[in-house]
Amino acid sequence: MGTFSIWHWLIVLVVVLVLFGGGGKIPKLMRDMGQGINAFKKGLKEEGKKKEEETAGDSPKVIDQDSAAMSSSEEKDKAANG
Repeated sequence: MGTFSIWHWLIVLVVVLVLFGGGGKIPKLMRDMGQGINAFKKGLKEEGKKKEEETAGDSPKVIDQDSAAMSSSEEKDKAANG
């Protein structure tokens, strides 16, 4: 006799929810929560795939400076000689 513990209040709350909310409310609530978690995980996977595609598409281009300088000087010579 005294104050109720947290477990007593949780049991009373569950009983009240089942009586007034109906038996189908709790399973429906849990199913909705499970679907939300699955959607969250799927979103994380899709985001990871997008980042991988972006990094694969953004590969750095290596330019050989010597060949670039030679081709531009050759173009200048051709333009000067006409």
